Amino acid sequence: MTRRKLVAGNWKMNGSLAALAELDTIAAVARAHPAVDVSIALPATLIAPAVQRVPGLAIGGQDVHAAESGAHTGCLSAAMLAEAGASFTIVGHSERRADQGETSQDAWAKASAAHRHGLGVILCVGETDAERDAGRAARVVQAQIEKSVPDLATGAWLTLAYEPRWAIGTGRTPTLDEIAEVHSIARAKLRTLVGDAADTIRILYGGSVTGANAAAILETEDVDGALVGGASLTAAKFVPIIEAAR
Repeated sequence: MTRRKLVAGNWKMNGSLAALAELDTIAAVARAHPAVDVSIALPATLIAPAVQRVPGLAIGGQDVHAAESGAHTGCLSAAMLAEAGASFTIVGHSERRADQGETSQDAWAKASAAHRHGLGVILCVGETDAERDAGRAARVVQAQIEKSVPDLATGAWLTLAYEPRWAIGTGRTPTLDEIAEVHSIARAKLRTLVGDAADTIRILYGGSVTGANAAAILETEDVDGALVGGASLTAAKFVPIIEAAR
């Protein structure tokens, strides 16, 4: 099955109203490459102004709470994200797993809540350096997928992102063979959970993706796009990744 490439940016805790000017060029390049899907996950304060500034560019959140409402200070529900104009959200990002102690069960609940409110979901999985060095990368990724992917998930709303935690923001990347191996393992695990629908679910690679390495990564078997951190903050660095996905 041919799956459209997706290049998704994640600004993390970066950005400002002035920085949204970068989206003008990104949106223009996205329009010029209609065969590639482009999306940007922004800090919550920037979602609504970004949606107004660049209509047509998919703007999303970086996290969501599983509950509909309640005493959850500092959190945002899926309904709130949708009302702000977000079309998707990231869940289970490795930095939230590491820094906020989030579990795969948390990711499952968040993904399910987002889907109930019509949001797309980029669900992140990936191993630490210690887990890879111990030869446990495959088992860790399989377990995270099993516990994080909601029942009856399809590519119409779910995207998986493999992000080896040791590669994020470090400049280190796995070899192309290592990336292909984990993506193949992830695809096989998805098939055991959702059957043929697994072939509709895109699997992105995330972890120090740049304009210099994007083409080789995006041509790798079972890689359907990229989840990009630091290089998505400016059009100058993000545009070459979009162009590499053509």
